Amino acid sequence: MREKAEKFVTKPESLMDFDFIYLKAIAEYQFDRNVADCLFPEKSFFSVQRSLNTWRIRNVLKDNILYLVLKAQDNLFSLTDSSSLTIKECTKIPEYRVVVPNDIAEVIREGGNVFSKHVIQADKSLRAGDYVLVVNEEDRLIAYGKMKVSGEEAIEYKKGVAVNVKGRIKNENNT
Repeated sequence: MREKAEKFVTKPESLMDFDFIYLKAIAEYQFDRNVADCLFPEKSFFSVQRSLNTWRIRNVLKDNILYLVLKAQDNLFSLTDSSSLTIKECTKIPEYRVVVPNDIAEVIREGGNVFSKHVIQADKSLRAGDYVLVVNEEDRLIAYGKMKVSGEEAIEYKKGVAVNVKGRIKNENNT
């Protein structure tokens, strides 16, 4: 899989000042200034991989580990395990979160999406299409994904998928 990906992106290169400002501006637009400052504390930690065809940034690496993916379709970030943990650390409940019961959290950790009937609490400012953290009642990160409905609708609805899970955090001991 990695060999296929290397055919489409460059080798990691250090982040230029303009690129750092550009990436931070996207994070401010997609999330908010506090989260952007938390995701991008300083330039020296980061490197980028660019598309070989368009030379646009595709992957953001932090300490040579995939941190964020810049999607070509909408020029917004897709989260990874490490970036979702960073967002969780710099925000408080219910910001950018959907809270599910502990027993359902284990099912989500094993596989599947978050259904509206299982949502206990959600950030009401979330919109359909936003990236969100899925946490249990103790605010332990279970997964991250993309909202299918707004935060208010996720709480109110009793049927349907609320969050399409894109990645799961396997380590149960994260805080």
